[in-house]
Amino acid sequence: WISNIIAGLIGSAIGQALLGQWGPSLAGMAIIPSIIGAVILILAVSMVLGMRAKQ
Repeated sequence: WISNIIAGLIGSAIGQALLGQWGPSLAGMAIIPSIIGAVILILAVSMVLGMRAKQ
């Protein structure tokens, strides 16, 4: 779960960098782009770590 937290924080920054500053802001970060970026990166990290655990 630590990897998901780290991926969420990094994904939030990446999502905001790629999608810009649109939507409502909280603590200086745009909420919608941050959520989109975090969800995408968490899914990717979970898939990679899930594949490693099966091997």
